[in-house]
Amino acid sequence: MNAIQLEHVTKAYKLYHHPGDRLKEVLHPGRKKYHQDFFALRDISLAVQPGETIGIIGRNGSGKSTLLKLIAGILTPTAGTVTAQGKVAALLELGAGFNLELTGLENFYFNGILLGYSRREMEARREAVIAFADIGDYMDQPVKHYSSGMFVRLAFAAAIQVDPDILIVDEALAVGDLNFQARCFRKLDEFRAAGKTVLLVTHTLDSVLRYCSRTMVLDKGRMVVAADSKKAVDIYKQLMANCYDAAPVAGPAPVAGPAPIAGLAPSGITPLTANPDALVYGEGHAEIVEYGLFDEHNRPTRMLQHGQRFSISMKVRFHAAVRDPIFAFTIKDLKGMELTGTNTQFKQVPTGSYGKGDSVNVEFTQTLNAQSGRYALSLGCTGYEGDTMVVYHRLYDILLFETASAMPMVGCYDLNSEILIRRA
Repeated sequence: MNAIQLEHVTKAYKLYHHPGDRLKEVLHPGRKKYHQDFFALRDISLAVQPGETIGIIGRNGSGKSTLLKLIAGILTPTAGTVTAQGKVAALLELGAGFNLELTGLENFYFNGILLGYSRREMEARREAVIAFADIGDYMDQPVKHYSSGMFVRLAFAAAIQVDPDILIVDEALAVGDLNFQARCFRKLDEFRAAGKTVLLVTHTLDSVLRYCSRTMVLDKGRMVVAADSKKAVDIYKQLMANCYDAAPVAGPAPVAGPAPIAGLAPSGITPLTANPDALVYGEGHAEIVEYGLFDEHNRPTRMLQHGQRFSISMKVRFHAAVRDPIFAFTIKDLKGMELTGTNTQFKQVPTGSYGKGDSVNVEFTQTLNAQSGRYALSLGCTGYEGDTMVVYHRLYDILLFETASAMPMVGCYDLNSEILIRRA
């Protein structure tokens, strides 16, 4: 049985231009319509298995919070059905579910009783809540005096201590400090290990990639995709760049035409081949027509050695006049977590202006200090038109490569630390 089942869920609100229009509509003998329908959600269907951690991402106003309120039972759908199996604990907007005149502890007891727990059962959880919230004497103060961080600490502590089957978190973790966030994510790991279901709404894409088995992307009330988190995050980035096309794109063909993409290889050396699952998009004023990954001897390679210099090159052709383009690269692990990267804007390197038909070669050179593993290289050419960021061409995960290191290290990369020991 699914933990959460959404079937063709729609949520609409009636918007009236004038306060009196609502009464006119009710009393009009011909049932004249005085309102406009605003659809916060349209035809959403999704099945969530017990134990899944599902991310929900989208632009502001895409319907994320409305969807969570429907699942939590705070709202009812205009059409369709919402089913949630088991006990649901929800951390929605700050202060939701709290009586501002009650103290933190009184709100904790009150919420537990609403969920069906006895006073004795809540007493048994009291010390754990106090320790997790870590707000000291404020537990005995009315919550109307709380800061936003205190609200979140208490709400999260109370939600996890009632041992829900489904935990819903809507951007709440972004408010707490680093120590509190670390405790929360450890608790999310425990929930996943215990087979609990978690819904996580966040704008922190690293959290989605790290904790969510699947992710739903919403846009203007519609579900764009529900897929593995890496694919969903890539689609979300396209949406943010206004470059998403729901029609499938066959292979990593450049925006401007079907010509094959060759590596920037020296004469006589076979160029690297593109990743067939690469994601390519852009509005087309510029095009990355060639690219490559090279070792310290300028040879195309898919295997980089720790401590050696390597370069990333790309050739960009312009199909329209572009001023001050930004050239960039990103290296991600195979789960989609961004590990490192840079661009000409960050490095404060002037790039010049280009006209239609101009081309430029760009090369980034650096020393490899990454942990042994497999990685994906992404390339991009963007720029600003007024105050708007425009993606001219992006090649996401266009080259897959490996790194080798004989040096043990913790984490993703080596800091090249120098160690000095002096006997006291």
